[in-house]
Amino acid sequence: MAPRDGSDQRRLEQLSWPQLQNAAAQRGSTVVWPFGAFEQHGPQLPLGTDALFADRLLDRVLAGLAPQLPIWRLPVQHLGFSPEHLSFPGSLSLPAELLISQISAIGGQLADAGFQRLVLFNAHGGQIALLQVAARQLRASRPALAVLPCFLWSGPEGVAELLPEPERSQGLHAGLAETSLMLQLAPELVGPERPVDGLLNAAPPAGWSLEGAVPEAWLTGDLSATGVVGDSRGASVELGSALEQRLVEGWQSLLTALLHSSWPPRGAAGG
Repeated sequence: MAPRDGSDQRRLEQLSWPQLQNAAAQRGSTVVWPFGAFEQHGPQLPLGTDALFADRLLDRVLAGLAPQLPIWRLPVQHLGFSPEHLSFPGSLSLPAELLISQISAIGGQLADAGFQRLVLFNAHGGQIALLQVAARQLRASRPALAVLPCFLWSGPEGVAELLPEPERSQGLHAGLAETSLMLQLAPELVGPERPVDGLLNAAPPAGWSLEGAVPEAWLTGDLSATGVVGDSRGASVELGSALEQRLVEGWQSLLTALLHSSWPPRGAAGG
């Protein structure tokens, strides 16, 4: 068997049970669980786009953290909650209650093992609210476990500024940002098409929006014939590299701050 390197030691599946027990016993022990989805991403991107982003970016984030910090990761969750994409062949979606139950079960077992924090590192926008519900339920059942449901694209500062308008506000799926990031991370998986689709000819009623303060439960088929909601025509490796750098550096900063904190305040939860 090949010797384990430092990156392997961040992966819980690479540890023996005594090693995992020792990891959980460290002060501030934290597990990151990356979440993706299995859904269409237009004709140019693979079905596993969100899972690939969560998996590979998390590896880069963890590789840059100080080795003594008590943080480990689970394997990526490839299947997610994606009913909005089911009208496109290849999209697979778990029922909401099944995903919530899965998070509750695994999170509870991590808490029982002694881990003190669980970060849900999610790259699929369609399940943000669902993971927040799952996190709240898990925290209520395991008050001593801090649960932090995060969205890959909205944590670090300065990411949106790399995208021009209207793509910054309207490029919701498989547009400029995702196509560029995939060109950086896995160019061999990017097809030649560069669709522009899903941009509304008629705006929602006054005060309403697809996402934002007053959103609606839209389905991709309502908006797009290709599965793209945005404009991928300007996608480039250069933009993808800039997005990767800001995402990785941003999450390294956020996780470092968490690991050096005493959050959550234990007395408030009775833990």
